[in-house]
Amino acid sequence: MADHATPHFHNQPGVPAVRVGAKEFMCIGALPPFDHPHIFIDMGGDQEAICPYCSTRYLYDPSLHGHADPAECEVKARAA
Repeated sequence: MADHATPHFHNQPGVPAVRVGAKEFMCIGALPPFDHPHIFIDMGGDQEAICPYCSTRYLYDPSLHGHADPAECEVKARAA
């Protein structure tokens, strides 16, 4: 089992940019069933990245600790 899960983010609200507290994450575009292929994005040393499918602009904000702002752009894990 992995030590941590990769966070997943989307831009269902259509905001100009999503601030995220992770440099490695998955973009799903919008909520299912309107999502695009889940794309792994690694910002590396950069402070921003743009999804090649949906053109969502992601901005790194370490104070978010793996979460998103706006919060509704974070895909929450389903309860088991």
